[in-house]
Amino acid sequence: MTETSRVFRLTSKRAFWLYIVIDIICVGMGMGIPIFNILFGFVVGWYLIKWISISPLDWQDILRRLLVYACVTAVVTFIGMALLWGPSAKLLFDPHADIARFGIPFVLYEPRASLVGWLVLMILISPFLQMLTTVFAGNLTLLILYRRHRKNEHLDGTA
Repeated sequence: MTETSRVFRLTSKRAFWLYIVIDIICVGMGMGIPIFNILFGFVVGWYLIKWISISPLDWQDILRRLLVYACVTAVVTFIGMALLWGPSAKLLFDPHADIARFGIPFVLYEPRASLVGWLVLMILISPFLQMLTTVFAGNLTLLILYRRHRKNEHLDGTA
């Protein structure tokens, strides 16, 4: 499970700052809607397992670190979404606000309820979905690496 590429030998601080830059780019590409951040979670999960598995750890430590890092990435996206969409919450308390012309989809058929649903979706649910995609991709990558490792053991005759 060792990888010698320079990309997988980044320090945690450098990888974190690189993630923040790419996360901001993903928010911009989605024009404030974090769909690309959620999809980026697949790449992050793959990268995290490759990055974590450079050092010899047992699978429980790898999974624990994956979950911690996935939560950190979700917190970064949560902070970005809160900064981006949080000021829109003041429309809920303004009796003269024209929420119907705010530009969000009316999935709940009432402007105020739709705005609440939209803010919950953007600020809370989207980072959670990103965390889920990160953990899913990380587990899938770990499974592939484990099967590859087991296959190599059988070919070497060491198992």
